[in-house]
Amino acid sequence: MEVTSVTNNNPETKNVANSVILSFSLLLGLCLLGYFIFLGLKTFSDKDRVVTVNGLAEMDMKATSATITLYFSFSGDDFQNIFQQTENKKSAIMDYLTKIGYNKNDITIGNVAVTDRQKYYETRMQNGEQVQVKIDRYTVGQSLTVKSKDVETIENKASQINLELVTKDLTATINTTYSYPELNSIKPQLIAESTKNARIAGQQFAADSQAKLGKIKTASQGQISLSEKYLYSEGGGKQKVQKARVVSEIVFFLE
Repeated sequence: MEVTSVTNNNPETKNVANSVILSFSLLLGLCLLGYFIFLGLKTFSDKDRVVTVNGLAEMDMKATSATITLYFSFSGDDFQNIFQQTENKKSAIMDYLTKIGYNKNDITIGNVAVTDRQKYYETRMQNGEQVQVKIDRYTVGQSLTVKSKDVETIENKASQINLELVTKDLTATINTTYSYPELNSIKPQLIAESTKNARIAGQQFAADSQAKLGKIKTASQGQISLSEKYLYSEGGGKQKVQKARVVSEIVFFLE
């Protein structure tokens, strides 16, 4: 039996097939073009859809140590005399501090500060008139600094020292200062907390707007501010703490 192969060489059939392929290709191309145009327009429009929120973070840093500074001075016209008075008072206060339990290694002796006005009179207003008033030419001052790790009782101790020095005729100006951990030790945690709180606020805003919170567009870390306050313990002690506070401004895209 002989099989005959039949080939359709009809030109009209070929033209129809080519037209179908061309039309399909054109339709597919238009669809893809429209899709990419849509994505481009959507991306362009989304750039204008942003929300700006602030994130607040606060952290307390407890003092690691404290110092009591005692300052005293004498003034007069006889430099050698007031210098010796200063030395005598320094020795007396040093003896007192060691007797109440402070080690000499914990006491820092400041340099002697000398002020020489190089004159004995100055002009002042008294009863509406300018008069010449006698003043001391020299002032000699010195400071002693006591360092302590007991930050909860340091201020009570300073008050006690002040009162006892007055009764001993060793009056001095007393100030208490505190040392805190380095700010850089908590800065990363502080910034992370403010960013987290900003995102929470942004998500709430996006939910209210029936949108979705996107990526960060811009972020601005606010300046870290420091303030001091007291924390009181149940035992009656009080501790100075330094509060670090930062407000970060973050701009999120809305999708």
